[in-house]
Amino acid sequence: MQHFALTIIGRDRPGIVSQVTEILFHDGFNIADSSCSILGGQFSMILIISNPEISKVEEFSDTFKPLEEHNLSVFIRTLKPGGEVRTEMEGELCMISVYGADKPGIVYQVAKELGERHINITDLNTKLIGETGKLVYVMMLEAMLPENTEIEDIETWMQALKQKLQVDISVRSLATMEL
Repeated sequence: MQHFALTIIGRDRPGIVSQVTEILFHDGFNIADSSCSILGGQFSMILIISNPEISKVEEFSDTFKPLEEHNLSVFIRTLKPGGEVRTEMEGELCMISVYGADKPGIVYQVAKELGERHINITDLNTKLIGETGKLVYVMMLEAMLPENTEIEDIETWMQALKQKLQVDISVRSLATMEL
């Protein structure tokens, strides 16, 4: 069965998720994976979808015209076979939290430190929180630790970066659960 990546972006408002999923439901699509977030004032959504009756984007691209009429941008990409399946990752899942004053380079420098140690970032979110004049930059990373890497190792590696960036960085394990 062919899978597609569907991306929706536009000014945030209530009801977007309902509108998108109604179209998918009525046209017989299954959602294999999804992520939604508000970035600034923009709603963003990416879904991996499939329909056993559809094998080409051209067969359903007009389906989303009602979304475009509501000032949402719609992008559809055909995935290569297997593109819908998350690869198995060995190791411990952890959450890395970064808090501090907003400045350029925080995401890059933390990601660089992790990448150099072969730590796979599986999810990343950033936000500014607080009141004007007292804003705090928050970055939350979910990461998969490679074999023989411990939470304590990351905390040690991050000490110099904490000082350099003048941020607080904490790491904790995320226990996984099987259904």
